[in-house]
Amino acid sequence: MTHEFLKELGLEGVNSGACGAEFFEPGGEILSSYDPATGELIGQVKQATREDYERVVAEASEAFKKWRLMPAPKRGELVRQAGNAMRSKKDALGKLVTLEMGKLLQEGLGEVQEAIDIADYAVGLSRQMYGVTTHSERPEHRLYEQWHPLGNVGVITAFNFPIAVWAWNAMIAMVCGDSVVWKPSPKTPLIAVATQKLLHPIFAAEGVGAICSLLVGDLDNVGVPMVNDRRFPLISATGSCRMGREVASTVAGRLARSVLELGGNNALTVLDDAPLDLALRAVVFGACGTAGQRCTSTRRLFLQKGIAEDLTQKIVDAYKQVKIGNPLNEGTLVGPLIDTDAVAMYEKAIEAAKAQGGEVLAGGNVLKGEGYESGCFVEPTIIRATKDMAIVKEETFAPILYVMTVEDLNEAIDAQNDVDQGLSSSLFTVNMRASERFLSAAGSDCGIANINLGTSGAEIGLAFGGEKDTGGGREAGSDSWKVYMRRQTNTLNYGTSLPLAQGITFG
Repeated sequence: MTHEFLKELGLEGVNSGACGAEFFEPGGEILSSYDPATGELIGQVKQATREDYERVVAEASEAFKKWRLMPAPKRGELVRQAGNAMRSKKDALGKLVTLEMGKLLQEGLGEVQEAIDIADYAVGLSRQMYGVTTHSERPEHRLYEQWHPLGNVGVITAFNFPIAVWAWNAMIAMVCGDSVVWKPSPKTPLIAVATQKLLHPIFAAEGVGAICSLLVGDLDNVGVPMVNDRRFPLISATGSCRMGREVASTVAGRLARSVLELGGNNALTVLDDAPLDLALRAVVFGACGTAGQRCTSTRRLFLQKGIAEDLTQKIVDAYKQVKIGNPLNEGTLVGPLIDTDAVAMYEKAIEAAKAQGGEVLAGGNVLKGEGYESGCFVEPTIIRATKDMAIVKEETFAPILYVMTVEDLNEAIDAQNDVDQGLSSSLFTVNMRASERFLSAAGSDCGIANINLGTSGAEIGLAFGGEKDTGGGREAGSDSWKVYMRRQTNTLNYGTSLPLAQGITFG
C-alpha cells in the first residue's frame, strides 16, 4: 500500500539507519518494518555494523567538544528549530507512528505533539539551568555549584512510544550540552529515520550534525557495545525489567549513570464514594488505550465492595462498545498489538489466569477474519481475579484488566504495592483524608500517584518515572535535566591569605 505521507517524510526505498555527522550507507542487513494492522510492508532500513557504530560514536564524541562550548541559549535556539521542524510535519509523523506502531491516529498525533512540547520546554530550560551559591566560613571566599555538559548520551527506546521518549531525553540532553546517539526499537525504525532526516540538517548547518545521531541496529552491533562503551557516561534505556537489569549492572560496572524506564503493573483503586462516571472512563482508556501497550496502562483494578458489582458491570458493558480495527480508520478505539509474539503472550496470560481461578468477564479472544488478517488483533479482556493470583503480579503488555474487590483503602494500598514494579497508580475518591493517605509516605509506592484520573497520560512539566523494578529513572520535566549534566563545586578565594576550612592550621 502506498502512503503519500511516507514520501513527504523522505522514506522511499531502502533507508539508511546510520547518521553521525551525516547520513551514510551502513554495511548491515536490511530491516523491514511491517504494519501490525495489515501485515503489509511499510519500508526498509539498512542497519549499522560494529564499524558503523564506531564511526558514529567517534563523530558524536568530536561534535560534543564544540557543542559543550556553545552558550546554552544558543543550543536552545537550535532545539527550538528542531521542535518547529517536527511541528511542520506533525501530521505526517503522527500517521507514521500509527502505521508502524499500531496506536490510534489521535494517539500518534498526540505523541508527536509531546515531542514538540518537550522541545519547547527545553528551549526555556536552556536559560534556567541554575546553580547554587552559599556563604563560606572563610573570609574573602565564595562557594558555588555549577552544572556542565556530561558527554555522549545513549538513548535506547522501545516500540510503544517510538518518538516521544527519545524526545524526552534528546531535547533536554542537547540543551544541557550533550550529544545524543539514538538506538530505536527494531520494531519501529522508520519513525526514527524520518525524525533524524527532519532534524539533522538543523544541527549540521552549525557544524555539529553528530550531536543528534542515529544507529538502527541489533544488540550485537549497537545495543551491547553502547551499554559497555565508556564514551557514554549516561545510558537512558526504556524496555522490560529483564533488559533493565542487564543495562543497570553493566553500566554500574563501569561507574556510569543509567536512566531506566521499565515495566509497570499499574493499579487503579475506586472507593465507594468515588465519582463513578469519571472512574469508568479512566478505567476503559487506561486498560484499552494503545491496546494495553503503554508502560502506564491500567492492569489491575481494585474496587471497594460497595460499588464493585455495579462498576464492574458498567465496565463490561463499555467494553462491548469498543470498536477494534485499523487505527488509521475513524471510530476505531483499539488497534493491534505490535506483533504475533505479543498476541502469544496475551493468550498465555489469559490461560494462566483461568488456571489460577480467574473468570473471564469480557473479551479473551484473538480476532480473525476480514480486517484482522495480520493476526495481531485481540479483544480487550476483563478477568475477575483475586490479589493472591500469581499472574496478577506479572506485567503482560496487552489489554488485560484484572478486577479485584477490597474491603477498604488500606487493603487496596497493600495489594497495589505488593508487586515488583512501581510506576503509576490512581485513586478515585472525594474523601480528602483518603486522598492524602494515598499520597503519603505510607500510601502508593509508585513514582506516579494520581487522584481522580487514570494511570495513563502524564504531562511533560514534571518528572516521569517509577520505583522498584521500574528502574528509578526520571525523564522530561522538573529537575530531570540534572542527570544529563555533571555537578561541579567551586570555591573561589579572592583574598591574599589561605585560611583552611574547619579552623585547621598547618605549618
